[in-house]
Amino acid sequence: MNDWTRAFAALAGLDDASRAQLLAHSQTMQAAAGTVLFREGSPCQAYLFLQQGQIRVQKVGENGREITLYRVEDGQTCIVTTACLMSGTDYDAEGVAETAIQAQALPIPAFRQLLASSAAFRDFVFRAYGSRIADLLLLIEEVSFGRIDQRLAACLLQRARGQSALKLTHQEVAAELGSAREVISRQLKEFERRGWIRLGRGQLQLLDAGALQQLAGK
Repeated sequence: MNDWTRAFAALAGLDDASRAQLLAHSQTMQAAAGTVLFREGSPCQAYLFLQQGQIRVQKVGENGREITLYRVEDGQTCIVTTACLMSGTDYDAEGVAETAIQAQALPIPAFRQLLASSAAFRDFVFRAYGSRIADLLLLIEEVSFGRIDQRLAACLLQRARGQSALKLTHQEVAAELGSAREVISRQLKEFERRGWIRLGRGQLQLLDAGALQQLAGK
């Protein structure tokens, strides 16, 4: 049996019995990029351990505007799923596979049994949950009080990851920052006017990362 748990460093403290139970009950799932993994109002079916790929968790307003809450990456779990499992409520956000993904799905009964019987598993779940809550509080602070030009500069730098070219639409950036597309378009055009970026259809190029870093306070 392939012991996928070894890829999750925070599960190192599991005892042999709990690890065996986790491996016995988990099921491999795969999904293509663009797949909606869960929708707001849908019931939670399992606890996911993401092995490969990236999932975007977002809220969609009645007017169609989106805000990205966080991303789940290799070796991580989803706190919205955790909250649903622990509270017995339906999803209150949407999860979309940004890339092709592979994950291990732990059914609800097995999740609850491990949560009750294994201190190491509880520690894993609550540590991941606490870390993401801190990220969400920071997001709330940024959306409520942060300047859009500073947040936009930081977003572009983070998405670029050291590269100069980004495949990114104005709508995607707006969803990332919880803003209107028109606001983002105006700010991007201002960055272009200053010579910091060059805009293209569905993409942009960073010309002066240093200026963006200075604006973002990095």
